[in-house]
Amino acid sequence: MSCGEDKGIVVIFEDNHLLVVKKPVNIPTQKDESNDSDMLTLLKEDIKCRYNKPGNVYLGLVHRLDRPVGGVMVFAKTSKAASRLSDQVRTRQFKKVYLAVVHGILNKSEGRLEDYLLKDTRNNVVSVVKEGTPGSKLAILDYKVLGMHNDFSLIKVNLHTGRSHQIRVQLANAGHPLYGDQKYGQSVNKPGQQIALWSNEIALVHPVLKEEMVFTCETPGSEPWNWFDVN
Repeated sequence: MSCGEDKGIVVIFEDNHLLVVKKPVNIPTQKDESNDSDMLTLLKEDIKCRYNKPGNVYLGLVHRLDRPVGGVMVFAKTSKAASRLSDQVRTRQFKKVYLAVVHGILNKSEGRLEDYLLKDTRNNVVSVVKEGTPGSKLAILDYKVLGMHNDFSLIKVNLHTGRSHQIRVQLANAGHPLYGDQKYGQSVNKPGQQIALWSNEIALVHPVLKEEMVFTCETPGSEPWNWFDVN
């Protein structure tokens, strides 16, 4: 193994403008107070190694994934690409699809959740609050049930807004906390379980070529994913 491979980095797609990778679970997107290895730093080191680049390497963070969440992730290799992709995120052209395993059987096979979320930055906890609460932001997602196993459901989630912890908080508030979520599903999950939330698909318009592109990443083959015919 060489460069980033021994760090578990899997490149899904790369050109002069984009770097699309599979983010392993339990790695921060960027450096945080834990000071653990983070994706942004690891990928910069990997590019530097693979292309034998001297000095600093530019890599733009376009979107984030929570530390315990894995799956497909897109980075920009130029500031122009970063700016154009950020515009797509803002105008909701940058589409993100997640897979999640949740507790319980949902009443409807598909639907939409709309909530106002408020983040407590000091404790890094997000809550559902009443509309009009100062500092709150509207969060919207669509879901579709793909399968059921005992008292668990596999759902596909289309995000329309990118709020912090959005999927985890909204589904917990709806009575269906994610399998393994230690923060928003403590009462039903066991310590040590890995959260079952996965960045499955990202669709975007190439920042330079203007072509529509779709990138996917299969879920792990471990529990609870292997309870369902996921991929």
